[in-house]
Amino acid sequence: MPSINHKNKYSISTIEILSIALESLWSNKLRTGLTMLGMIIGIASVIGITSVGQGVQKSTEEQIKSLGSDVLQVLAGEAKGGNISQGQGSSSTLTWEDAKSIANQVTAADAVSAYLQSRVQVVYEDENASTTVYGSDLDFPETRNTFPETGRYFNQAELDESQQVVVLAPTVKNKLFPEYINPVGEKIRIQGEIYQVVGVMEKKGSQGPMDRDDAVYIPLTTMSARIVGNNSLFGISINGIYVKYASEEQSSAAEFQITNLLRSRHNIQSPEDDDFRVTNQADILETLATVTGLLTTMIGAIAGISLVVGGIGIANIMLVSVVERTREIGIRKALGATDSAILNQFLVEAVVISTVGGVIGIVTGTAIAFIISTLAQFPFIISPTSVIIAFTLSTGVGLLAGVIPARNASKLDPITALRSD
Repeated sequence: MPSINHKNKYSISTIEILSIALESLWSNKLRTGLTMLGMIIGIASVIGITSVGQGVQKSTEEQIKSLGSDVLQVLAGEAKGGNISQGQGSSSTLTWEDAKSIANQVTAADAVSAYLQSRVQVVYEDENASTTVYGSDLDFPETRNTFPETGRYFNQAELDESQQVVVLAPTVKNKLFPEYINPVGEKIRIQGEIYQVVGVMEKKGSQGPMDRDDAVYIPLTTMSARIVGNNSLFGISINGIYVKYASEEQSSAAEFQITNLLRSRHNIQSPEDDDFRVTNQADILETLATVTGLLTTMIGAIAGISLVVGGIGIANIMLVSVVERTREIGIRKALGATDSAILNQFLVEAVVISTVGGVIGIVTGTAIAFIISTLAQFPFIISPTSVIIAFTLSTGVGLLAGVIPARNASKLDPITALRSD
């Protein structure tokens, strides 16, 4: 009895499978495009949100660092009316003498500056602006890493004599003066009194909703005598103290020394009775970076759900495609196509849809992130890791979504398939 030759089934190469898959997808362009849409939205969302989140985080870090991340801030305690707190810094628990003691006795401190602040109205001719006035000593620029761009800061004689001189930050300068006028040497009014402009500070930008350039600076003695006027029995009351430490290793030492010194000066026995609070800019920066990172990850994960939705869309379309092409599958199997050839064709179609959709999504997400970063003026950052993960996910989702439809197609009985309409 002659043996049966099982080699009559034709084999098909990978290139042929890819060619057939692309031809099938191209002949149904609208359906293919709509199927890709879910992947495009998912990938674009992940890339865009991740990029924007990293850009915002980087911008915030740069702004905080530009103001000095090697700085401790000592804030006055909370005033209370009844049992209701009126907020940190609302009472006069710190004095200029406290700041001078820190400068003289805290060995880890590199520069120390006391300050008072208040909202005021400033006027130049017919222009006016509401801004924050800082009364400070001479070390304020050093501790805040903010220096005059034109002119100068006030000097020791002007501080000692409570002279009415002022240094403008860029936002206030732009509100009050036309571009063609150099404000140095001009006179403005603060709370109705005349002050001579001696300098304009360099631009520092915004930190979140706070514009760091919306301020003016006057001598602390002038501020206390003419604007705030809340001197205590122990000297000039202040809102806070900036302490710049020499190195990162001295941060903890500076905080410990400051805390013990102020407790001693204020006769505080228990930490619960502290009438001040010491904060570290570096800790704030680290906390902010952590929170921003978590929010970006969470929102990115939510956006990633679109990938799952896109995968479901691919699976649905492929299942419909199997039903529509039942007769075609039957003819191919009757001509000798193997189950694996049919399986591979439908898998390739699913992967092509998800891969092309992923590429378009990456380009779209990158473009969206670039536009947003340009308009919002923060760094444009595209993480290669996020792109690789997004592309891998899109391909993987397409592969998984195509398994069941492809398996169904490969298992069709050729006789039954040929009889279908």
